[in-house]
Amino acid sequence: MVTIGLLHTTIRGDEKLILEAAKKRNVKVKLIDVREEIFNPKNYKIDFDLALERCVSTVKGMQATRFFESLNVPVINSSAVAAICEDKFITSLILQKAKVSTPEFALVFNTKQALKAVEQMGGFPIVIKPPLGSWGRLLAKVNDIDALEAILEHKDVLGSPWQKAYYLQKYVKKPGRDIRAFVIDGKTICAIYRHSPHWITNTARGGIASNFPVTNELSKLAKKASDAVGGGILSLDIFETDHGLEINEINHTTEFKNSERPTGVSISGTIIDYCIGKVKKL
Repeated sequence: MVTIGLLHTTIRGDEKLILEAAKKRNVKVKLIDVREEIFNPKNYKIDFDLALERCVSTVKGMQATRFFESLNVPVINSSAVAAICEDKFITSLILQKAKVSTPEFALVFNTKQALKAVEQMGGFPIVIKPPLGSWGRLLAKVNDIDALEAILEHKDVLGSPWQKAYYLQKYVKKPGRDIRAFVIDGKTICAIYRHSPHWITNTARGGIASNFPVTNELSKLAKKASDAVGGGILSLDIFETDHGLEINEINHTTEFKNSERPTGVSISGTIIDYCIGKVKKL
């Protein structure tokens, strides 16, 4: 019997779906709350075949992943993939290098350079994001110089060191929606529209999910983006633009509980199947 070590900091609806899918496939799951572990390599006993990283905390998830990798335990997703996807600037750099369509972006460390970067991107509006973060938190659509200066001053005085690295992205006007594609081992298994009258469409912020029929254009773009960051279990946030689809962000510990019903696809089941396949290849 395959045993998966499920690394977590809480059990959400997504993890409950994974547990149900594992039970249906006769796969044993060992729940590992990383907050309660002692990661001492001399004493830690491994009693599972593969680790599936599902921590809400990026820091805890990354440290746990690196620990188990040091003990030669395969982890999905790997620390290499996580390191790219958790940092929006690094993700953008990797996509740009791989010639994957993505919105224009820049990173600066002061207001003077921010103003120059905005000019290079064609002017306002632009979007400011923390390089690290999720759920659409601390995003700001900036429409003019006054707003830009005020936001950057607040970040500089009140923010963490990461908040003082200013990731700027050209604003993309969306048709009241964007796309989230679920990609496993480079294959797009399903996708949703996220509808919202607000420019932030995250379902965590009230966006409504509906099925998006996977197209050839989406599949090719998703495969190219997945290959660029190292593959695994990913979700891609995608914009529709006048010149085609663009990758906005890539998530390496994606939430999917609101997407199985509208798509009719067992994302949790596909995750377990992927893990089983990895174990069989060991």
